[in-house]
This record gives sequence, structure tokens and C-alpha cells, in this order.
Amino acid sequence: MVWHRNFDVFLNTLKVNFFPSLLEPILYLAAFGFGLGGFIPSIEGQPYVNFIAPALVAISIMNGSFFECTYASFVRMYFQKTFDAIVATPVSVEEVVAGELLWGATRATINATIVLAVISAASLFTAVPLVSSPLFILVPLIAFFAGLLFSSIAMCFTAAAPNVDFFNYPAFLFVTPMLFLCGTFFPLTSLPIPAQGLAFAVLPLTQVVNVVRGAIVGAVEPILGLSVEAILAYSVVWLVLATVLFFVMGINLMKKRLTS
Repeated sequence: MVWHRNFDVFLNTLKVNFFPSLLEPILYLAAFGFGLGGFIPSIEGQPYVNFIAPALVAISIMNGSFFECTYASFVRMYFQKTFDAIVATPVSVEEVVAGELLWGATRATINATIVLAVISAASLFTAVPLVSSPLFILVPLIAFFAGLLFSSIAMCFTAAAPNVDFFNYPAFLFVTPMLFLCGTFFPLTSLPIPAQGLAFAVLPLTQVVNVVRGAIVGAVEPILGLSVEAILAYSVVWLVLATVLFFVMGINLMKKRLTS
């Protein structure tokens, strides 16, 4: 019911929520894929626009879920008092937070599906299709579970936020570095070996980029000399374990805040 409440609000504000998700990937494709890409011969044997297209899907997953469960959840909790109103019904605190996390994952899925449609349509203007693997149909499923991870991480920050300005810290110190350092706009292999290992082992967006790129183009870049199978297996296991860990942490931390 918490998820359904947020979904109803989303539908009532569809114009505000839909068009930014649609225009952002078009802007990135035009500016970076076709604009900057005109000065880059190729990356790993493929046009630059083909390299960044899957990364745009992964970025939309991160942004859609993370900001939904930080700024939006904080507004519902602190300013609108929506959480207090729902908890006054038979719905428990755990169910409220779980509903928020599932909604964040849903926003990630919606955003990723929109971006996937945009890059598919953009294939009409490229020499090589931007979506070349039949596994692209798995992208919405990948987006939901990856979105659940970023939603859970975001909820941990929300549980600790004293005010809405606090989110400047995770936005600029956590999200922005991942935006550029996780194999998105340039290959991760361009970084020094220690930085490659750190980004591959620790940063969640790296794992999402690997899995999404594998689903959309059927290949990933050879990080640290590992095989495609090893990279994808590591990324999938990492995402599953991290999602379970942060999902539990997010619920417990928010429960502690809301009941203290």
C-alpha cells in the first residue's frame, strides 16, 4: 500500500516526472555520444556512442532510485509527515520503509526502461545498433534489483540526515564520483591498476554498468585482465549480497530513527 500510494502520486505528477527522464539521455547522447564521440575514433573496437549507451541506462538506475529515497523520502518523512500518518494505521514502520525501498526500485526500472527506449531509437542514426544483444529484455529486471540496492543505500543516508541539506554530502562525495569513475564515459582500464581494482571491488555502479553492458551489447571491458564470465559473475554476486545487506540496514536504521 505504501508503494501504491507513491505510484498514485507519480501518476498525478507524470509530466514533471516523465520528461526529465526522457530528455536527459537524449542530451547525453547528443552531447557526448555524437558530439564528443565525433573526436574519438573508437573505444575497444566500437564507436564511442556504443560504449556510453549502456552506461546511460546504469546511471539512470542509480539516479532514479538514490534521489527518490533521499530527497523525496526525507520530504515525505520530515516535511509532509506522510510516514507518521501511515504508521498511525495498522501498517508497521518496517512496512513503510520497505514500501519506500520498493518504490525507489520501481522508479529505477521506469527510468531505465525510458533510457533503453531512447538508445534503441537512437540506433536509427548510428552505423552500429546501440542495442545488439537479445538479453536486453533483462534490463528492467536488472534495473529493479540494482535500484533496490541504491534505494537501500540511500535510505541509510536518509536515516542519518539531520536536514535536507545533508544530502549534498552523498550526492557530491558518493554519487558524482561514481558517475565518472565506474566505466561510464571512459573505460575503467584507462585508470591506474590500483584505481581499477578499487572501483571494481567497491563501487556499486561499476557492477551495474558491467551487468547492464553485458545485457545490452553482450560484452564487458576486460577489467584487470579478467574474463567476461568472471567479471559478470563477480558483479552479480556482489550486487545480490550488497542488496541484502543494505536492505536490512536501511530498514533497521530507519526504524530506529522513526521510533526514537
